[in-house]
Amino acid sequence: MLNTWADPGKPTGERVAALLAELTLEEKLAQLVGVWVGISETDQEVAPAQHEFAEPLPPWDELTKPGLGQLTRVFGTGPVDPLVGAKVLAETQRKLVANTRFGIPAMAHEECLAGFTAWQATVFPIPLAWGASFDPESVERMAREVGLVMRDVGVHQGLAPVLDVSRDPRWGRTEETIGEDPYLVGLLGAAYTRGLESSGVVATLKHFAGYSASRGGRNHAPVHMGPREFADVVLPPFEMALREGGARSVMHSYAEVDGVPPASDASLLTDLLRGEWGFTGVVVADYFGVSFLETSHGVAGSPGEAAALALTAGVDVELPSVRCYGEPLAELVRSGQVAEELVDRAVTRVLTQKCELGLLDEGWQPESPAVLRGEPVDLDPPALRDLARSMAEKSVVLLDNQSGVLPLDASKLAVVGPCADDLLALMGCYAFPNHVGVQHPDVPLGVEMDTLVQAVRSEFPDASIASAKGCDVDGDDRSGIADAVAAAKDADVVLAVLGDRAGLFGRGTSGEGCDAEDLSLPGVQGELLDALLELDVPVVLVLLSGRPYALGAYGSGDGSTSRLAAVVQAFFPGEEGAGAVAGVLSGRVNPSGKLPVQVPRGSGGQPTTYLHPPLGGAGGVSSVDPTPAYPFGHGLSYTTFELSDFAAGDELPSDGEVEVSCVVRNTGDRAGAEVVQLYLHDPVASVTRPVRQLVGFARVELEPGEATSVTFRLHADRTSFTGRDGRRVVEPGDLVLLVGCSSTDIRWERSVPLTGEPRFVGHDRVLVTPVRTGPAGE
Repeated sequence: MLNTWADPGKPTGERVAALLAELTLEEKLAQLVGVWVGISETDQEVAPAQHEFAEPLPPWDELTKPGLGQLTRVFGTGPVDPLVGAKVLAETQRKLVANTRFGIPAMAHEECLAGFTAWQATVFPIPLAWGASFDPESVERMAREVGLVMRDVGVHQGLAPVLDVSRDPRWGRTEETIGEDPYLVGLLGAAYTRGLESSGVVATLKHFAGYSASRGGRNHAPVHMGPREFADVVLPPFEMALREGGARSVMHSYAEVDGVPPASDASLLTDLLRGEWGFTGVVVADYFGVSFLETSHGVAGSPGEAAALALTAGVDVELPSVRCYGEPLAELVRSGQVAEELVDRAVTRVLTQKCELGLLDEGWQPESPAVLRGEPVDLDPPALRDLARSMAEKSVVLLDNQSGVLPLDASKLAVVGPCADDLLALMGCYAFPNHVGVQHPDVPLGVEMDTLVQAVRSEFPDASIASAKGCDVDGDDRSGIADAVAAAKDADVVLAVLGDRAGLFGRGTSGEGCDAEDLSLPGVQGELLDALLELDVPVVLVLLSGRPYALGAYGSGDGSTSRLAAVVQAFFPGEEGAGAVAGVLSGRVNPSGKLPVQVPRGSGGQPTTYLHPPLGGAGGVSSVDPTPAYPFGHGLSYTTFELSDFAAGDELPSDGEVEVSCVVRNTGDRAGAEVVQLYLHDPVASVTRPVRQLVGFARVELEPGEATSVTFRLHADRTSFTGRDGRRVVEPGDLVLLVGCSSTDIRWERSVPLTGEPRFVGHDRVLVTPVRTGPAGE
């Protein structure tokens, strides 16, 4: 007779309850842990404190006898042939099922921050580049395709997207954020979540919450922000990705917020996430995050105490390997110090997810589709390369072109700088070649790529092109600057290709644990650029980076300085990024990216974002001017766009909505895309409000002379904020609606009264501003 828990015809809750009733304590706890096979004390760290916790594992049969919750990064720990990896995963699952009393398979999880973090997999642009695209549809399509590839080789869960809102670009993980605006982060994060979940892969929202607001932009540093800022800036992207994206997993943050680590915060992980927001999925630990309650935060005195804190708070699964949720937790449960009901609560969530994935079904087989086919697996097929190319092209931002030197028309080019001829300069720290591949220098890169120099040579086949490195990305070696100047002096145009090297824990200038003391260009790159600017040759600055750098000394969006002929910003654009940048330089690609983070004027004066209240801007009370060199939402094109025929309703009821519309026309001579941006200003409120706040946007692509209407339907809920009493309120009063092409390029504004009584709103409030486009005049 078929066991109730293995019968797919039975309700999930009934199946899970039946299985839970059969499990011993040890078997329950085994479902709450992962195992990371293949890490050692000699490998470079790809997770914080990896060496400290990389202890030899017991024999596999002994380790997995009670069962196993998760398998950690079968593909992402070393350069594994995809088919071999899929076969190893299937055989591992087969042994696990055969070795356990109930034959429950493990969930396999992998990183997928900029594509599947596996050898030979497509390397997409980083999330900050997604933000620059302002294109949720493309992000959703990308995520779905990434998920389908992962599912094909047997992966169940992806550890993405990152929904941390950038608060200080000195933070090394800025490259992993989508931007500095919570609505942009939330809308694109929800799109990524929806795409990944639609492929059958569980999306994992991270890092919940506050991680990116650390003091000094330092990784794992304390976060000190008020509850209002936390509620209005940090939390909304997670709400959107849960409600609009359908995420089934959440990962806690490494941070401590006002002295409380999220991994031990029941008010965050249980009261808010589950109680108010209704989340029913699984909360997983960031790697070693449960142990950090003991070893880093000092809120637990032992692994068992750390386990008790995390389990009580609402952390269901300890990743990447078992240290706290094993015997240390078992002892506390047996002694009665931790209620077994808390274990049952977490196990129920884990088994429910496994049931939904089909892992508990009678007749489940470990072989993935790739293994069943038995053919070589292509993790970088043409369709994904095409998506990577499209995403890269949409994400390149033309910051400045006051001289009109772009598109290039030159017969002699000099391409100089440390990022000009370096493949790794095109990828973020969670791309496999940077994340793991650098530890295996004898193994091929795994994907076909061009450096920017190679792409420029292909883009300009008739041009004479000189190249020189000039200096390293970091360090103080200036010996190559003279060679770069020599290569540049006879050119018609110099392309100065500067930026970052992504890495981990100090092995790069951008990436996890690679924080910056200030926002000047790393190493002596600034000196190289200054030397090039002394030549009587136009210099185009091309930045391949994971964060914005201070450019006020070289150029500015208001035209106040013009030392540079043009500035092109590409946030680690991935394997097709070189061609995308070269296409922008030639004019084959019309740039359409917009800044998801503002570019600072000076290397100090940070952190600040465009979301500042009046006192956060320039004024006579301070000698420091925080006005950016290039503002949030800024980005130029090779064509021109006219916004006209603006209209808005006469009022916005406190429980209703108002339509705001305009007509966008391409007034230039080539096809292009504009991002129409709707901002809100609340000039008088019970608490200070941002001078500008993005509440809607629409990316529109137009042929020369073509026009389209854009209509935003703004609900009053989108004006809400956390009031003095901690409740989110829609507050009557005059609002200012602004429409433009950046946070400072405002083409129209209008005061609209928000009428009616104050309204308190919760998690069920309207989170998204729908946009309708159509032929002009409709």
